[in-house]
Amino acid sequence: MNYFVPGHEDFYIETIILDLNGTLSIAGKLVDGVHERLNGLKARGFNIVFFTGNTRNDADALANELGIEWKLAKTAEEKRNLAQDMNPETCVSIGNGLIDIELMKIVKLSIVTMQAEGVHVQTLLNSDIIVPTILDALDLFLDEQRLIATLRR
Repeated sequence: MNYFVPGHEDFYIETIILDLNGTLSIAGKLVDGVHERLNGLKARGFNIVFFTGNTRNDADALANELGIEWKLAKTAEEKRNLAQDMNPETCVSIGNGLIDIELMKIVKLSIVTMQAEGVHVQTLLNSDIIVPTILDALDLFLDEQRLIATLRR
């Protein structure tokens, strides 16, 4: 989707890269409302994927439930490398942990969620937008006026 933000360069977002633990799920449970929002984003044409170390061995089940792809990434460098193969200038990253920092440095737009598992301060300092929950982060792309209002100068 194309974004025209006053005082900001125009940009295009094609892919939404999500973190799993602490972002899409809390303590292994999918955050209520995520599934519906992801369906709305897919209907708008976004490619959606999550990167995870699969600590809880639940990535396959959650990806099947959500109807999205996932990729194994056990380090910050692996997350960055996976994104480099996905045209990072057209990607947004949503996460919370230190493992997300290298990914956030190379994508077009990085968003941090401040949910129950917390946020690493270095990740926070390297993000473009901070929101309370994953639902708020996804809503930025379901209602583009929210995103524009946050980014405009």
